[in-house]
Amino acid sequence: MPTSSAAQEVPVAAPAQHLQPGDAVSSSPAGRPRKKKYRPEDVRAGYAFLSPWILGFVGLTAFPMLASLYLAFTDYDLFTSPEWVGWENFVDLFNDPRFLQSARVTAVYVFLGTPIKLAAALAVAMLLNMKHRGQGAYRSIFYAPSLIGASVSIAIVWKVMFIDDGIVDRIQQAFGIEVGGWVGNPAFSLPMLILLGVWGFGAPMVIFLAGLKQIPTELYEAAECDGAGPGRKFFAITLPMLSPVLFFNLLLETIGAFQVFSSAFIISGGSGGPAGSTMFYTLYLYLRGFQDFTMGYASAMAWVLVVVVALITLLMFRTSRGWVHYTGDER
Repeated sequence: MPTSSAAQEVPVAAPAQHLQPGDAVSSSPAGRPRKKKYRPEDVRAGYAFLSPWILGFVGLTAFPMLASLYLAFTDYDLFTSPEWVGWENFVDLFNDPRFLQSARVTAVYVFLGTPIKLAAALAVAMLLNMKHRGQGAYRSIFYAPSLIGASVSIAIVWKVMFIDDGIVDRIQQAFGIEVGGWVGNPAFSLPMLILLGVWGFGAPMVIFLAGLKQIPTELYEAAECDGAGPGRKFFAITLPMLSPVLFFNLLLETIGAFQVFSSAFIISGGSGGPAGSTMFYTLYLYLRGFQDFTMGYASAMAWVLVVVVALITLLMFRTSRGWVHYTGDER
């Protein structure tokens, strides 16, 4: 019987490939991905390379955190064995006027200083984003303070500038302003520290500048054709397109502001004065732990700070869904 030329060809199965033990298989015959298999010696080598980080995390982070969590429920003075007291340290916190004052000072620093710092960083980044001569030099100049940061040397220089009869006081006197030294004035000591924090805006400025470079110029050209002014373009194009970068900077700067310590310690001489105006949370924690030797109380303060920062971070992530816009997001 003759065979038709239109007969369907029967596919011939390809010869099976022999896999060596430990070879990774990307997908199953049905197209479903399979779990990759690794040779035991590769797994051991991976853990060997990770071992420095694992040891550092366990010894320098995980164990101290667990130890401080235990000490937060004890009465411990660094010299005798800890004595379990339960929630007593946490109850004493909210009955301590100096603790409440330190929380208030830190809250003012965080919620006032952080927006000012980010506003200054964004303003300078937008100026540096314009095309002009010496652009690289200007970027280096504005970024330089962030390389130094709130170090001890800068805090000492800042203190000398703002003491009574310092350079700032002399400039004020030249304009007929009699304030005296900011360091010894309770009304000006905290604004001075906020100004010191704002002065180091170089790091968020660089991140803002990188975000501005990613905004398509076609958007601004189209807005100009529609007659949009600088303000309209800023609020309709720049801020929405820059919102992921703004959220990133806001998150990092807020967490960092809660941890300010060295500048307040140096400028106030470790006392938090004058009149407790520079008694930051971390400074009071240090004084209770290493000056009063109430390490259990200090550990409780540390864990309250962890919880507060975690809650604020969670709140920021939850609220970011309404104002942070990512490229390709269909919401």
